[in-house]
Amino acid sequence: MPWLKHAIARLEAQRLTVAVLGSHSALEVCRGARLGGFRTLVIAQKGRERTYAEHYRARDGRGCVDDVMVLDHFADILQPAVQAELAERHAVFVPHRSFEVYLKSDYDAIEHAFRVPMFGNRYLLRIEERTEHPNQYDLLDAAAIRRPLIFATPEEIDRPVLVKALENARGFERAFFIARDADDYRREAALKINEGVFTKESLAESTIEEYVLGAPVNFNFFHSPLDGRLELLGTDARRQTNIGGLAMLPAELQAEVLGAIPLKYEEAGHFAVTVLESMLEDIFAAGERFVAAAAQLYPPGVIGPFALQSIVVPGPPKKEFVVVDVSPRVPGSPGIAATPYSAYLHGRPVSVGERIAMELRAALEQGALERILT
Repeated sequence: MPWLKHAIARLEAQRLTVAVLGSHSALEVCRGARLGGFRTLVIAQKGRERTYAEHYRARDGRGCVDDVMVLDHFADILQPAVQAELAERHAVFVPHRSFEVYLKSDYDAIEHAFRVPMFGNRYLLRIEERTEHPNQYDLLDAAAIRRPLIFATPEEIDRPVLVKALENARGFERAFFIARDADDYRREAALKINEGVFTKESLAESTIEEYVLGAPVNFNFFHSPLDGRLELLGTDARRQTNIGGLAMLPAELQAEVLGAIPLKYEEAGHFAVTVLESMLEDIFAAGERFVAAAAQLYPPGVIGPFALQSIVVPGPPKKEFVVVDVSPRVPGSPGIAATPYSAYLHGRPVSVGERIAMELRAALEQGALERILT
């Protein structure tokens, strides 16, 4: 990309601004950037700017957002005038899941039309969509990482499965239902279509995935191209509505509630968890294999943060984990620094946002921005 080489050459260390879309992990990115000595810019959508322009605006020695750019719509970030302003601000953009979502998962636009230097590998973002190839399943297979079995048709179902289809209402998040066999699948699918949860078309493109029963844990890594090190920054798990509330009900009430209230897996937040120390070697080994596979399938491979969202399952012969989702960018859990793993390495807790800033600062000092920006 000739434009990228020119854009990186124009970046001035003293004026470099870390920019992020105003959603998902924007405050985490901004706090870390300011700890690293960088200015911060949040690109917000009109009506959603107060969090950044007021509540966490940097002033009087507090806050972490230096500037806010308000757009009519998040997708306006692709407009040439907006990109020109980002260039004038010497911006380095940090992507997260909402960036992809609000651009309607238009990865061609992300890769080619969005001409702002991006921290991380912009080409790796498209593995979030399971319809892409190679996708995250291909990467996990190449890395020899266990993942759920996938069933091509309902007739193949021979165990409990989790069916994932795009929601009708939001169009970018997935709706879920559990089925035990083909007949159960058809009953549940017909019910959800009649309720307007998703359409026949989205069901036809859905994923029928083995239901993995165990303890959810997300392994949040950071891979540095500058020193070749893979770090485990922290571990967390999701809180989801309303499945989280259902799990707290007595067993005898669960079936009754499920019959009256649609099951939801909507994101509500995250909480910090830890793992047994005896699992760390296997966790690091999986992360290392994933980095190696990504370098082959999506060069230049992993740059910065990524997460393997996993379910820890029992033996025999021993506990292991099944990776059910991959986040090839900033994870959605700012609280992972509350777990001890970054402190074991750095001597103190280091958040994802600060670790990004540390990598940016090191690249500036080494004259190696081209190794971490795409």
